Amino acid sequence: MKIMNASYKAFFVLIITAAILTAGCIQPETVETTDTPDGVSLPSEGTELQSFQQTRSIMDTEITVKVFASNESEGLRVIKEAFEEVEKVDSLMSPSKVESQLNLLNTEGMLEEADPAFLYVLERSLYYSELSGGGFDITVKPVLDLWAEKFGPTGPRTPPTPEELNLTLEFVNYSKVRIEGRQVSLSPGMGIALGGIAKGYAVDKALESLQANEIENAFVNAGGDGKYIGNKLDAVGEKVPWVAGLQNPEKGEEFITRINARDVAVATSGNYERYFNESARVSHISDPRTGYPSEELMSCTVIAPNAIDADALATTAFVLGEEGGLELIESLDSVECLFITKDRRLVYSSGFQKYELV
Repeated sequence: MKIMNASYKAFFVLIITAAILTAGCIQPETVETTDTPDGVSLPSEGTELQSFQQTRSIMDTEITVKVFASNESEGLRVIKEAFEEVEKVDSLMSPSKVESQLNLLNTEGMLEEADPAFLYVLERSLYYSELSGGGFDITVKPVLDLWAEKFGPTGPRTPPTPEELNLTLEFVNYSKVRIEGRQVSLSPGMGIALGGIAKGYAVDKALESLQANEIENAFVNAGGDGKYIGNKLDAVGEKVPWVAGLQNPEKGEEFITRINARDVAVATSGNYERYFNESARVSHISDPRTGYPSEELMSCTVIAPNAIDADALATTAFVLGEEGGLELIESLDSVECLFITKDRRLVYSSGFQKYELV
C-alpha cells in the first residue's frame, strides 16, 4: 500500500477519461479521424490503419467506441456491431425499459426464462456479494428507492429515519436471490439494481465483438468504465499506449496520474458522479449493509482484466472504505486500485504503480 498526502489538492475530483479523446462529444453516426492521419500504418504490422470513433447515449450514459481499422467501411461496420452488443445488454438490464428482464423480475418477482447474459451478470453479482460480505449487493434497490423518494423532486429533502431504513433493509439480502436453471425469483418486496455492474459487462461485450472482427487496437468507454486493447497510433504513426488519465478538472491538462491502459479495464466510483438531488448532494452510492450513503472515500479507481470486474470492484471497494476496500483488492490477482479519501489523501494498492506512466 502506498499513501500520498494530497491535502493541497483540496478540490480534486477524479475523472476517468482516455487521454486521446477529443474535447467535444462525437455525435452518433459520425466518424472521427483527427487523431491519426489517413493511411498511417502500424510499424510492426504493415497494414494501413485509420482511426474511427463514435459516441452514443445508451444505458443512461455516454458510450464511446474507438477502433483502428483498414478502411471506413470496416471501421463503421465493427463499431456498429459493437454498439449492437451494448444495446442487447441494455434491452435486458435497463431499469426503465418495460420489457427488460430486469424490470420484469422486479415487477413480477419471478423470471421463468432468463437470458444467459442476464443470468451471468446476476451470478457474477452474487459472487461479489459473497466476496465482500454484502458490501456489494444488487438487492439494494429498495434502499436506493427510499433515498430517491426522500431527495427526489417532490421529496421532503430530509434523510430517512432509522426506523424507515431498518424496515427497508429487511428487503436487502442477496442470499434470497434464487436461481434454478433459467428461473430467477425474489422474495416479496425485494428488487434488484444492476447499476454497479451492467455497464462493465456491456463494455466487455462490445470489446468481444471488436476482437471477433479481428480488431486488435481499440477502446470502449461507458461513462468512465473503459477497456482498452492493443495500442493507439500517434500523429506520426508510432505505437503508443492507450492512456487513462486521472485528471484535475480545474486545470485541464494536469493529471494526478496517467495509466498505461493496454489490455486492461479501468473503472471508477465516486460521490461526485451522481446524486439523487444536486442541491442536496446526497450520494447515490449506498452501503447495502447500513442503508446510509457511503462517504468515507471521495472516489475509487480499479484496474482489472475485465470491465465487469473493474466496475463491480470499484463500487465494492468504495462501499467498504479505505481499510476494507484495500484489503479486498490486495487479496485479488491482477487487480489494483487508487483511492482518494475524504481528506484528499491518495491511497494506492501495492501493484498500482506498475501501470503508471512517468
